[in-house]
Amino acid sequence: MISKIPRFLQQLFKKNVEFRQNTKEKVIFLTFDDGPVPEVTNKVLEILKRYNAKATFFCVGDNIRKYPECYQSLLDQGHSVGNHTMYHSNGLRSTFDNYKTSVDEFETLCKTNLFRPPYGRITKEQLRYVKSKGYRIILWTVISFDYNKKYSPTRCLRNSLKLKAGDIILFHDNPKAERNMLFCLKNVLSYYSEKGFRFERIV
Repeated sequence: MISKIPRFLQQLFKKNVEFRQNTKEKVIFLTFDDGPVPEVTNKVLEILKRYNAKATFFCVGDNIRKYPECYQSLLDQGHSVGNHTMYHSNGLRSTFDNYKTSVDEFETLCKTNLFRPPYGRITKEQLRYVKSKGYRIILWTVISFDYNKKYSPTRCLRNSLKLKAGDIILFHDNPKAERNMLFCLKNVLSYYSEKGFRFERIV
């Protein structure tokens, strides 16, 4: 599996989605999918605070509903939030109406202009709808594959140490990814901080 999106694919689809942010400054954009889940997300927040790092959390609406205090912690600590649908809807396995409902229901809990389709999968019709609502569709430059049980923490870290200025990295703040993700996150923050990078949220 490819951990870094090739530049030609980024150029091909850049009209509709963002794979990175346009900056020459030494900035990396950390993103987390599928939370908030208190037993994992709270650990992430503690690590980010240590490095004065900001991140963007693409939240599942049902998790916001179940864990409002954890969600509020994200906001209180200055992180940004994106729509990851209400029920982590797979665009290629959802009817348009069901996908639309999952996007819209999320909005009853959180107002944001950022959207990431679960699994990175979305049909043309779904994409048009999301764009028509004013969302920026944010994908990633680098994926750690932290959720893959066949990958060791060290292998996930190798995937993660391919970042340049403006790049977006994808982690997951869910129990399945916890072991690999926490190992990668600590090392990414340490490694790139020593190289003079800072970590900002997407707004």
